Amino acid sequence: RIIFLDSDIVVRADVRELWEMDMQGHAYGFVPFCHGTHEDPITHRPIPRANNNTLGYRFWESGFWKSHLGGAPYHISALFVVDLGEFRRQSLGDTLRSTYQSLGRGEDSLSNLDQDLPNYVQVHEPIFSLPQEWLWCESWCSDEIKPLAKAIDLCQNPQTKEPKMEMAKRVIAEWEDHDTHREAVVSAGIGGSEKLEL
Repeated sequence: RIIFLDSDIVVRADVRELWEMDMQGHAYGFVPFCHGTHEDPITHRPIPRANNNTLGYRFWESGFWKSHLGGAPYHISALFVVDLGEFRRQSLGDTLRSTYQSLGRGEDSLSNLDQDLPNYVQVHEPIFSLPQEWLWCESWCSDEIKPLAKAIDLCQNPQTKEPKMEMAKRVIAEWEDHDTHREAVVSAGIGGSEKLEL
């Protein structure tokens, strides 16, 4: 298997869960953009997963993508798992390549290729939907479900365009500790004589 994580993700759980997850014969699994509700375990009230402040920017809920997906979720490519055995057995690489080559060359044609292409072909090559807890992004997910997040993605907010380092300090409580540790690693140098406890 391959587990891909964007460089602007902070993981808060053991990725072994993804490594061992039963993907039910699918070649790959992606996390769908936040949608639906989560039931509060104490009050049993439904908690919305989507960030209502960015509803107008959710391009997959209207126009081409809404029609094309026919009710299937649109998945984000910031974190995904590939079962290489299934990927090869299903010749999925050939399917993705031929689909891409058959599409128009216009600049709007699958503008986010790493994400759009698997979503485009999922009507024939289904995506295994990883649990939504595996990718929380402030732009698309509600603050109420943030405590459930196993990974936080510093994806660009279409409204604020906030720089990622500022966002990290504001959104991720443990960021300062991570950044201090990173500074210590850099200061110690690679292969230096000082030992740094990780």
